Amino acid sequence: MATTPEEFFVKGLMEPSPPSPPVFLDLPQEPNGSSEGQHQVQVNDMILPYISHVLMYDDDVDDSLIDDHPALLQAQQPFVEILSSPSIGSNTENDLLKDGGGDESTLNLPLSGGAEAVLAFLKSMEEANMLLPKDNSITIDGQVNRMVREGNSRHNSIKKRNNRDENQEEARQTRKGLMEPEENSANDNEVVDELMLNGSEICTRNMGKLRVSMDNEVEKKIKKSCRKVVKDATVDICAMLISCAEQVAANNYLRASEMLNRIKQHASATGDATQRLAECFTKGLEARLVGTGSLHWQLLMAQRPSVMEFIAAINIYSIACCFNRVAFFFSIMTIMKSMVGKSRLHIVDYGMPYGFHWAHLLRLLASREGALPEVKITAIGRPNLKAWPTEETGKTGCRLSKCAHEFGLPSFKFHTIMKQWEDVCIRDLNIDANEVLVVNDLFSFSTLVDESIYFDRPNPRDTVLGNIKRMKPDVFIQSIFNYSYGPSFLPRFREALFFFMALFDTFDASIPRQNKYRLLLEQVVLGRSALNLIACVGLDLVERPEKYRQWQKRNQRAGLRQSPLKSGIVEEVKDQVMKHHHKDFFISEEGQWLLQGWMGRVLFAHSTWVAEDASSDAE
Repeated sequence: MATTPEEFFVKGLMEPSPPSPPVFLDLPQEPNGSSEGQHQVQVNDMILPYISHVLMYDDDVDDSLIDDHPALLQAQQPFVEILSSPSIGSNTENDLLKDGGGDESTLNLPLSGGAEAVLAFLKSMEEANMLLPKDNSITIDGQVNRMVREGNSRHNSIKKRNNRDENQEEARQTRKGLMEPEENSANDNEVVDELMLNGSEICTRNMGKLRVSMDNEVEKKIKKSCRKVVKDATVDICAMLISCAEQVAANNYLRASEMLNRIKQHASATGDATQRLAECFTKGLEARLVGTGSLHWQLLMAQRPSVMEFIAAINIYSIACCFNRVAFFFSIMTIMKSMVGKSRLHIVDYGMPYGFHWAHLLRLLASREGALPEVKITAIGRPNLKAWPTEETGKTGCRLSKCAHEFGLPSFKFHTIMKQWEDVCIRDLNIDANEVLVVNDLFSFSTLVDESIYFDRPNPRDTVLGNIKRMKPDVFIQSIFNYSYGPSFLPRFREALFFFMALFDTFDASIPRQNKYRLLLEQVVLGRSALNLIACVGLDLVERPEKYRQWQKRNQRAGLRQSPLKSGIVEEVKDQVMKHHHKDFFISEEGQWLLQGWMGRVLFAHSTWVAEDASSDAE
């Protein structure tokens, strides 16, 4: 066990030091027959432990150990004379302390080693004395006692900070262990292949297991006992987070740091929803406060979870929450409607991750009546994107090809385009006139840069929408995050706080708190996004979501026309959510948008579009 500062100094007092030449020139040596070269020891071996004892005010140390030491008795005499001099009890400047001069016969200290600590101690007493009222009614004993209390307070603060640093280092090592890629890639591929082929059945089976876990009597008891506390803490901690962000925005770093330390006392990665949110958001606030947001972001991206860990986290999210499942179902059912009477399908997918939902679509297409269709998927990724390497997209294509073969589809093609999305145009896609062209955006366009960066020229967001309009797809399916950051920090922080709070609340209602993949989902997957939006600015800011009404205006400006929602799809979505998910999830419609959210707050939205000059038959 590491030695504490108190133990270190007490040990110095209890154990006699080897003989040494006196620090004071008029202090005689103790005869012991040793040569002068064997008496090399610093002043802190004798004087500094004594001063430390005074500062620490340790009642457990026997004073006789100090008083009986003849060398210390003689060494402390100059200090007694200084402390009892009139200059200490008045506002008059002490020339000895200020200038380092004085009568050398009284105090002759070489300015090296432990002597510097002695002078620093004396100078700190004089500086503290200058802060006293002019009448100086406080006695020297009271002043020393106050200094002792302040020293103990500083020590406790340092000790707490060291303990917190150790805990953070332990947590970092734990996260690093979570994020180390697994060595057995063959098993990983088998698991992913199984999820690709039978993902729907596995998801349904796991939903049942998760409900059983959440219905456990112990979990119910925990939730009931914490419900009132969580409700009260939600208001307090969220208000504290907003107040801290306001201080950060006002560049009041001292006040923000104090508030951040208070919030950390209520934060916990394994606590209730609000405590977990605080654990997530304080990291972003701290990184912004010290100006290391971009560095933290780069380190997090370099230590991303392994493929299997990421899939496990997203899988638990899809099982517990209806958001992804509704988005997949909406896309698949829309495509199936568009393929009625058609035999060729071409899907252009922006930012496609693992493609599990496309495997389910292939299964449905293979099981429909009549001739089996030809299917082509073009995945549009980004070059040099560490979060999603090119080889992962290639692996997704191979898995989808295996699925198509397994399901009996006669023709399946997979293409990858790795270039900036605003540079992708119709000639890159090899579109055939007789194929059903579907363009799909599954929460990806929020990563496109908007006017806040490119204010003097067309921004990539509008350019991509214009290119989609020129493709004249049979349907453009769009799914978006329904919250808006805005150009400035404080509105962005508030919007993100309420959005993430709703997400964390859904996890608390749907996933057991001890589930390890929930921790990975909240503190790593979502934690990276939270840190980026709080601590990064300019081009380093990855996500720039907009609300569905903003997207509606933007799409219309680009020449896109919104298609009406299919009532059959909406009713089926509502039925699935009601059967398989928590009662506080909801599905609604507004302005031809399918909305979904939690406890009245709209979190996601989905809609379909065609080119403005396309015929009505294309719908």
